Amino acid sequence: MKVGDAGGNIVGMILNARMYSVTPSVGVLWSSLLDNIVRASGESRQVLDYPPPQPLGPLWARPDKAAVFMCGLPYSLSDRGEQIVVAPVPSPSPYDGEPVYWSYLVVRADSPYQTLSDTFGGRLALTTNESQSGYYAALHTLMGIEAPDPPYSDLVGPTITVLENLKAVVEGRADIAPIDSYGFDLLTRHARELTEQVRVVTTTEKTPIPMLVSSGEPSDGLREAFLNAHADPANRELMAELLVDRFVVPDPATYFPYPSRRARLNEYWSKHRLSAVANEALAPNQA
Repeated sequence: MKVGDAGGNIVGMILNARMYSVTPSVGVLWSSLLDNIVRASGESRQVLDYPPPQPLGPLWARPDKAAVFMCGLPYSLSDRGEQIVVAPVPSPSPYDGEPVYWSYLVVRADSPYQTLSDTFGGRLALTTNESQSGYYAALHTLMGIEAPDPPYSDLVGPTITVLENLKAVVEGRADIAPIDSYGFDLLTRHARELTEQVRVVTTTEKTPIPMLVSSGEPSDGLREAFLNAHADPANRELMAELLVDRFVVPDPATYFPYPSRRARLNEYWSKHRLSAVANEALAPNQA
């Protein structure tokens, strides 16, 4: 159900953590945590079930978002007026207590590849060109090193999710793939049998982590419930399993460099093919 304010505008009603529900069991953990946060806020909200393979674009376009995980790239490009509610601070030590992330470029553990350059001529898996971690992070890294033109024989995808991009490598359909670091950490905790089958050959630079956004002005009560979630004993085990130390309100300006960077990458890759086999679904956006 959608409800309106006095002016007839749709008020944010839904919460969703689909981006980091990397397995069904992790999705259950997120739903439980979001349920607890809604209860603590004292507000009436719905934790929406939106499992793969449904695309993320329609979820991000909904006008009734109260707190929905969104990649920083589409957030920075959106003209819908989304506002940041909070962002997670992952608990593993490499995050240094900051709301950041990066991408791991992974290969099969039993492959001969030792460096990124070793994978040239092979197959690159990508999630979708709406993604920073599963797409543009890799393009940025590839642009910065000497590589053949094209660097890869084929592009595999769009794989849509972190899990499916990882599986493309594990199952031998791709030789290398960029994996969201926080998503990879969650999979290592909850699906180690998969992450043990890959190796990291390089790591991309740190960028601001995806955040939870609202369709308009965030609810003060809901934001406070997120900010205080780590102090609630009911959330202690859930946040430990989700590798979340706490939630913070990041500076929106940290996401502002994404559009110009995307434009530079699109211009570069419009002149240099990524692979010998065309894959229009994975072509860089030219906007």
